[in-house]
Amino acid sequence: MKRDERDRLVQEHVEAIRKLEAAPIDEAPAAGWPPDGYYMLWHILVGMMLGSIGALVSLAANVIGAPLFGERPLQLIRVYLTFPMGERALDAEQGMVVFVGCTLYLVTGALYGVFFHLLMSLFFSEATRSKRFLIGSLVGLGLWIVNFYLILSWLQPLLLGDNWIVRLVPFWVAALTHLAFAWTMLAGELWGQFEPYRRHPRGEA
Repeated sequence: MKRDERDRLVQEHVEAIRKLEAAPIDEAPAAGWPPDGYYMLWHILVGMMLGSIGALVSLAANVIGAPLFGERPLQLIRVYLTFPMGERALDAEQGMVVFVGCTLYLVTGALYGVFFHLLMSLFFSEATRSKRFLIGSLVGLGLWIVNFYLILSWLQPLLLGDNWIVRLVPFWVAALTHLAFAWTMLAGELWGQFEPYRRHPRGEA
């Protein structure tokens, strides 16, 4: 290749590169980290986790406390299983049926945990601990009233012919069960705060 031709090609490539460098970049900026605003997915997952733990704690409290009042340890699960199974759930022995009931109890707790955690983290994240405790307790009692007296009191008789849950679970047991769930959720709120890991730039100490 001759020198003149080579110099011409080099000059053309240099000019092309300069044009590319000067051209505007039309693209959306990459999403930054940590995410701006409320990290919804994080709080949904935390709510599910804390709700499962809260349901487990409330169930354990019932298992421990039931014999003190002459009831079978998992009587609460049998009563709750009357919603899908009807009266025959009350005679269910410990086995697969009760295992399925415990699983459904934990899944229900996980779903309510999402609602509870989103409510507390969205609207009361800056509240004092005493105020959060009061509000969380009221939310727990509210869940009990809504579940038992606004939903199950008419839905179970409509579908299955009787309201075993409302009739067989003493009101104070139901209230304390929901309070144990709410208090466990509140205790876990400290763990559920979003604190993103920030990577130091390369070369920075």
